[in-house]
Amino acid sequence: MTASSTTYRIAVIAGDGIGTEVTPAGIDVLRHAVRGEDCALEFTDFPWGCEYYLRTGSMMSADALDRLQDFDAIYLGAVGAPGVPDHISVWELILPIRQRFDQYVNLRPMRLLPGVTSPLAGREPHEIDMVCVRENSEGEYAGLGGRLFADTPHEVAEQTGIFTRRGVDRIAQYAFALAARRPRRLLASATKSNALQHSMVLWDNAVEAVAGAHPSVEWRKYHVDALVARMVTHPQTLDVIVASNLFGDILTDLGAAITGSLGVAPGANINPERQYPSMFEPIHGSAPDIAGRGIANPIGAIWAGALMLDHLGLAAAHDRITTAIERVMAAGEVRTPDLGGQANTLDVTAAVVDALG
Repeated sequence: MTASSTTYRIAVIAGDGIGTEVTPAGIDVLRHAVRGEDCALEFTDFPWGCEYYLRTGSMMSADALDRLQDFDAIYLGAVGAPGVPDHISVWELILPIRQRFDQYVNLRPMRLLPGVTSPLAGREPHEIDMVCVRENSEGEYAGLGGRLFADTPHEVAEQTGIFTRRGVDRIAQYAFALAARRPRRLLASATKSNALQHSMVLWDNAVEAVAGAHPSVEWRKYHVDALVARMVTHPQTLDVIVASNLFGDILTDLGAAITGSLGVAPGANINPERQYPSMFEPIHGSAPDIAGRGIANPIGAIWAGALMLDHLGLAAAHDRITTAIERVMAAGEVRTPDLGGQANTLDVTAAVVDALG
């Protein structure tokens, strides 16, 4: 490194369950991937998550968001554990980070890797290569609502989705710009405007207006139920998908499933303007059923780390990691049980590091 080398400060929240197993694997690969680059990665661990909640009554410290704000990126493992309601773990850690740091783009590649078998019979990697651009700051997960008359026969719950023209405009702009950079230049917009006559009509109108500024992109709107079916029956016709918070969440779990395993799926929570740190994570959750057994698939976390490097401007290191992942998967010799193999987390991590050269 030279005197002018850049040090990227990365906050690490390994969290719960297999998050504590796949996060060190990802960090190991990241350290190897940047060797030879004129930069350094500096990782700072934070003990937040469900175990922290059970000790303190909070998912993270009171000053957590202030402390995270000074980092270049956040690397998250997983959040969730038996004994802690899911709405507590999500609403007291993940969503506050996403909202406070205006991480309004949730980017989730859904790609069948070489050598991996999809549950969709006969599909090849070139037929399943999609990316979902999910609105990540408002919509159905805005958090507006409440409950009345709790624990009585008259209990009422209201959950209100919030859709703003600004919010839909900026996610559509990001999605169309991404589609324009991809070879097929296709975009699918997930809607349900036949039933949601206010929020989704606003969504449709905004997406159509943005489309006018991107004539090179061929686009179409799909009712989300039809889009789910198309992902299964005709995945080769889909490229970039833009969706609301809830729709994108559901579509990407299906996308991960048809690419072979939730264990390989990465996610990025991005603030494109870089005013705040972005956060990178595998999408699989904490998987308490296999936690502690050392068999969790680290590919999703490793790939999420690659997305983080790309966001930091280290595109070559990103490419080295994704190429290494492809080599390991294509060889078919080292795979965790979710992909039909017998390897453990450390075996796969070591194979990826070896493939980096």
